[in-house]
Amino acid sequence: MSSDVALWPDRRGLLFVVSAPSGTGKTTVVERLAHVVPSLAVSRSYTSRPARAGESDGVDYNFITRERFEEMIAADAFLEWADVFGNLYGTSAADAERDLAAGRDLVLVIDVEGARQVRRRCPDMVGVFVMPPSFAVLEHRLRGRSQDTEAAMQHRLRTARAEVAAVTEYDYVVVNDELEACVDRLRAIVLAERARLRSVRVITEYIVDTFLREETQ
Repeated sequence: MSSDVALWPDRRGLLFVVSAPSGTGKTTVVERLAHVVPSLAVSRSYTSRPARAGESDGVDYNFITRERFEEMIAADAFLEWADVFGNLYGTSAADAERDLAAGRDLVLVIDVEGARQVRRRCPDMVGVFVMPPSFAVLEHRLRGRSQDTEAAMQHRLRTARAEVAAVTEYDYVVVNDELEACVDRLRAIVLAERARLRSVRVITEYIVDTFLREETQ
């Protein structure tokens, strides 16, 4: 069957959740994945933090006030949300449903706790955990890019240890040892999930029905 899922009638999109410790490169990997896989959207999170230099509202994040974010929490408007180092981040349930109902596969790049929230609401989600090659490599990457204090760095590393311990909660694991190889592994996962019977039941039943009609003629 074609990998162009837009050709499949009445198909509901698949929900993929990608998690990884900070510094693993999950955002870069997923952005690259979206460029090489058709009909795959990447969810844009809402956040209460101010935009950083070079960031744009509606492109990098949906930037809203903390007051507005808390109103959305109260209205149960988020598929998942979290407080990350004092800033609020969340995935709009309405935005996600719009993509899935239109037949687009959707990727959420969220942390372990966010993935747990999504799994409770969407048990059919496909969870992928991106691993660094080792703890030492992750620490090297974090220290090379960060302006954090040593205390903040140790907090990130403790968080990474806790997140890696949750790897068994996911359906797939890929190691980001090299960018293109990691993207290829993720692409293989998406294409495999698209070929599962539960994902193509409508078009499969249609094809089977054409055989049955031929038999009765």
